[in-house]
Amino acid sequence: MRIALFTLLLLSTLAAPAQQLADLPDAPQPTQTTASRQQALAASAKEADLQSTPSVSKQQPKRILGIMPNYRAVSAGAIPPPPTPKEAFGIATRNSFDYSSYVFVGITSLIAEGGNSHPQLGKGVAGFGRYSWRGFVDKTDGNYLVIFALPSLLHEDGRYFAKGEGSVFKRALYASSRIVITRTYSGNERFNNSEIFGRGIAQAISTTYYPSKSRTVGQLSEKYAYALGRDALTNTFREFWPDIATHLLHRHP
Repeated sequence: MRIALFTLLLLSTLAAPAQQLADLPDAPQPTQTTASRQQALAASAKEADLQSTPSVSKQQPKRILGIMPNYRAVSAGAIPPPPTPKEAFGIATRNSFDYSSYVFVGITSLIAEGGNSHPQLGKGVAGFGRYSWRGFVDKTDGNYLVIFALPSLLHEDGRYFAKGEGSVFKRALYASSRIVITRTYSGNERFNNSEIFGRGIAQAISTTYYPSKSRTVGQLSEKYAYALGRDALTNTFREFWPDIATHLLHRHP
């Protein structure tokens, strides 16, 4: 009897740990290693960068043909933060004092002098000089008003945001319309006060240094229309330049 009781007690004692082991929860499944998680995060970040970065065929260069400054252009699909007043001032300065500006003013002044646009300014080398400094002031004060002063005051983004997609007609219409439609700091669109009034103020300033016979309403209106038309054509050229460079000239940024 004692042997039977002892045997029963021993079996009970051995069964208890086994039951405790059986009651324990299942072992946790292996989790993703830290290295694997980092690789997954890196892949996701790379994919996001690829989605937010414009394709090569849509990127706007800083210069077109290595000559024309293109600092105001934003590549299609890119949405950078609005420029600070300091950044806008820098863009206006680079546009105004770039070496290409002197070439452009020289060509337009030569044409104006040759066509005797303002007879009171004279002809020849002296006349060319009078046309040149006035043309440079026209361009410079207009740039600072349209790119820096009024945009900073009115919270308008003076840059050109390329469209980069759609039919040629729609893109051309979009590009030329940017002289009357602009982007605000908050990302909305509204009437381009900076362009329309900035160019107008520049023409008003020009009455202080052009001859009296050149201050007529007709001549001022003609110069004003020329300035707006030039900006519309410049925007259109910016819009299509990546396509021209990639598909016609086979150039890549």
